[in-house]
Amino acid sequence: MNVNYLTTSAFDLPDHLAPKADPALIAGDEQHFAAIAQTLTESIADLSDRLEAERKAPGGAGRAAMDRDLQIHRLTARLRTLRRFGLDLCLGHMVSADGGEPVYIGRLGLTDSTGRRLLLDWRSPAAEPFFGATHANAMGLASRRRYRWTRGRISDYWDEVFTPDGLVGHAALDDQSAFIASLGSNRSARMRDVLGTIQADQDAIIRAGSAGALVVDGGPGTGKTVVALHRSAYLLYSDPRLGHHRGGVLFVGPHQPYLAYVADVLPSLGEEGVQTCTLRDLVAEGAAAAIETDPEVERLKSSARMVQAIEPAVRFYENPPTQPMTVTTPWSDIRLSAEDWAEAFAAPDPGTPHNDARDVIWEELLTILLDKHDEDEAPPQLLRKSLLRNRELLTIFNRAWPLLEAADLVGDLWTVPAYLRLCAPWLTPEEIRVLQREDAQAWTVSDLPLLDAARQRLGDPEVARLKRRQDAAVAAERERMAQVVDRLLDADDDGEGVVTMLRGQDLRDALVDETAVPGIEPDLLAGPFAHIVVDEAQELTDAQWQMLLLRCPSRSFTIVGDRAQARHGFTESWQDRLERVGLDRITLASLTVNYRTPEEIMAEAEPVIRAALPDANVPTSIRSNGVPVTRGSVAELGSILEAWLAAHADGTACVIGDPAFPATSRVRSLTPELAKGLEFDLVVLIDPESFGEGIEGAVDRYVAMTRATQQLVILTSS
Repeated sequence: MNVNYLTTSAFDLPDHLAPKADPALIAGDEQHFAAIAQTLTESIADLSDRLEAERKAPGGAGRAAMDRDLQIHRLTARLRTLRRFGLDLCLGHMVSADGGEPVYIGRLGLTDSTGRRLLLDWRSPAAEPFFGATHANAMGLASRRRYRWTRGRISDYWDEVFTPDGLVGHAALDDQSAFIASLGSNRSARMRDVLGTIQADQDAIIRAGSAGALVVDGGPGTGKTVVALHRSAYLLYSDPRLGHHRGGVLFVGPHQPYLAYVADVLPSLGEEGVQTCTLRDLVAEGAAAAIETDPEVERLKSSARMVQAIEPAVRFYENPPTQPMTVTTPWSDIRLSAEDWAEAFAAPDPGTPHNDARDVIWEELLTILLDKHDEDEAPPQLLRKSLLRNRELLTIFNRAWPLLEAADLVGDLWTVPAYLRLCAPWLTPEEIRVLQREDAQAWTVSDLPLLDAARQRLGDPEVARLKRRQDAAVAAERERMAQVVDRLLDADDDGEGVVTMLRGQDLRDALVDETAVPGIEPDLLAGPFAHIVVDEAQELTDAQWQMLLLRCPSRSFTIVGDRAQARHGFTESWQDRLERVGLDRITLASLTVNYRTPEEIMAEAEPVIRAALPDANVPTSIRSNGVPVTRGSVAELGSILEAWLAAHADGTACVIGDPAFPATSRVRSLTPELAKGLEFDLVVLIDPESFGEGIEGAVDRYVAMTRATQQLVILTSS
């Protein structure tokens, strides 16, 4: 923290805003920022000391170790946020119509050493009027001030007044609000949070409850992604049912360029605990999976019904032997009946993954055999060792309930027609033929929901193998420790004191360090999660929805999308689509104002999508920048970009439709599909008519055109 904040003004207003620098207007802010600066310095020092103490403290074991790690994570996250932002933690302030001191709103809450509240966390209920107040509903406010921060100092601020009394002590009201003014600013390689300019319609959705599925439907530029990200941070803060101990929040984006673009937003909102991923990331095979080229194969695999084939595919390998057998041991022969097998196979609790259930069944089987054996003939521990090495028993058990790999199970569906017919009896012979392929594990994106369902149903076989190794290692350690204790007891002459205490089983157990056995890293995306946020949700197939439903038993979702941007068409309603895939308690919220795209660009984009989807939810733009859409030849691409870069020291451009174009630090090169969810100052479309025909082609053109925030250029080869 730079202590010169205490002596240097927080305001750095340009000359043309000199009237706003009047001390009568900003003196109160200056005093408050000085107090914030001092408290930040003290807080950073205190957090640093506490963090150092936590790191030096003994790690402990079990829950104590986990609590210590969580505390270190919380302290680190807050310290990082305070150091990153400094004074610009403050978004603005609001003044109640009842009078009183201004209430300052921050990215985080901040209290000084005397308990005085300097910043109110933006997510708290008391901060809601700062975002939600309008002239139609002032929510008890007289006025509101929002700041624009540039390199840690205020370069502008805007006052909004809701009552006649609110005019006192404010600068002349601007023609544009803080939000409108921010729309024309240059874009960067990463999305910035827009906390200071959240609009009332967006804030109402951000603060909506988490029960059930909330659908946020809106066209390009309506702030869907902004709402989704801010809502993730808000829910984790405000809803105790969604805390990290209860599953936390998963945020699912459409592709990796999108996740990279939004990566800074959640940390800037004071929240680093949200897991982010794409659907591909949920499955190990996702990274290398190819796009399915056969539309009929894609259609068949994208249905939720195909995912249902996984259950009978697994049950095929869960059959207790129906014939009795005799298990031979060095002491006696033990008969194992069909009823005994059935009893052992019924031992796992319902819902236990197949590979995990295998160990439960094996233990139950050993118990049945031990109960049938006369202890006078051999000690149980010796009999157990003998049974564990009985090759005939192991062979029959492995055949009846084998350890399975998800990739093998799904691969067999595409290479063994009889197996697919058994597991998916609704398929026609022709459909079974179409789904067959030579390479069982030539994975496509359409295979991922089945692989995921199989892995969830089976459990990770490596975890099961590791658990057996861990159990064996612990057993060996117990036996070794028992021998050490016995030798110590034998060497104890007087039979008194600490050595004698080793006769107690509890102390013997305490000597065995079970945590020393190697472990396996947990799958952070396996769930279950308390809430899932899905952006660009219009693209998900019914099968892909099953991947998310498996991870969210509570069915608590925020679903963000636009039917008009669905590449494969979306003719039904959100309600019908989501009920079909298994969601209920569905609430629909619409965003209809386009804050991003100038009128000039939307005038060109709207007819493109209307021609294919007459009922498309095309939002209304609220700004015009006077820059017309221009057209030209592909040969002009180089000169257009060169001229734009020379005229704009900041900002980003994107060439869409030319895969061979080499990207640079400020000019991206993307397909229409990978441009979805992103925004750029300048967008250059290359031969947009070549994007395709029908719904898919129209959607790709519409999406590509509406990525531009300032200028759109369309170039053709002919």
